[in-house]
Amino acid sequence: MQEKGKIRVGISIGDLNGIGCEVVLKTFEDSRMMDFCTPVVFASNKTISQQKNHLKISINYNGVHDVSKALDGKFNVVNVWKETPKLQYGEATEEGGKYAIKSLQKAVEALKKGQIDVLVTAPINKNNIQTEEFNFPGHTDFLAKELNGQSLMFMVTDDLKVGLLTDHVAVKDVSNAITTKLINEKIATIENSLKVDFGISKPKIAMLGINPHSGDNGVIGKEDDTVLKPAIKELVNKGHLVYGPYAADSFFGSDGYKKFDAILAAYHDQGLIPFKTLSFGNGVNYTAGLDKVRTSPDHGTAYEIAGKGKADHSSFKEAVFSALHIFKHREEHKELTENVLKKQKVGR
Repeated sequence: MQEKGKIRVGISIGDLNGIGCEVVLKTFEDSRMMDFCTPVVFASNKTISQQKNHLKISINYNGVHDVSKALDGKFNVVNVWKETPKLQYGEATEEGGKYAIKSLQKAVEALKKGQIDVLVTAPINKNNIQTEEFNFPGHTDFLAKELNGQSLMFMVTDDLKVGLLTDHVAVKDVSNAITTKLINEKIATIENSLKVDFGISKPKIAMLGINPHSGDNGVIGKEDDTVLKPAIKELVNKGHLVYGPYAADSFFGSDGYKKFDAILAAYHDQGLIPFKTLSFGNGVNYTAGLDKVRTSPDHGTAYEIAGKGKADHSSFKEAVFSALHIFKHREEHKELTENVLKKQKVGR
């Protein structure tokens, strides 16, 4: 973080033909946001000007050619490209994917160098970003390769946190992908994130079953009995507060989730459908487990409303605040643990 400066929030602009730019501009149209952080958007002056004029959003920006020139109190735009990409709102074009990746790669480069403190990513389209050089199912997988740590897709609000045991895996491959080793890794990542990123000292975690009714004692699949239950028992024996497996169909409807600090879902839709139903518009997609902080809104490109000025920026705004809170928690945790180590050395 810049000495005595505000936290620098790097922002990748996402698919130019989606609502990414709109939610970014709407978030920082409120100048009070600059009291909390310094936004650094990776795009170009021409692209931002094009978008804000089309959407009739009133915002002044500070165009810079290098991240180091970004100023506190300003909406900073780093010029990643000089040309003016063609906008085709609502369409998944090759060009839209190309510039989404250019923005993301430059933002991640700056994050790795410490030129920005956190990264908030606007939505991309998983199809039009694919090239020979960039072949990832989404942000999480790309960041897992570029950054250090064990990544976990963690959907979060103040009251609900859902992690995924498997994320971008086809349903037919889910049961084979779930192993004792994977369960232990994901539980460790969630526990550490809850402690370090959210300040929860003794986190309680619920695990959802793989099969309907958690397999009904082997009648509907054996994976819950042969993999999940033994893994949970072993974790409990080691002192971890892990419970389950719970039948996913009734878990959220009965408010059972409110008893836990986080839920670990077996696969993508099992976790994201209830999360988005309960929290849509306020939820944040956080990539836990990495050495850098990255968040994003809980929605996609929303092509159907792109360019119409109808996009709700609530989730993107929450993503910014979540990134700031997590970064501060990490800094506080680092300071506390460093002080403990210093005291121990003095005591000796």
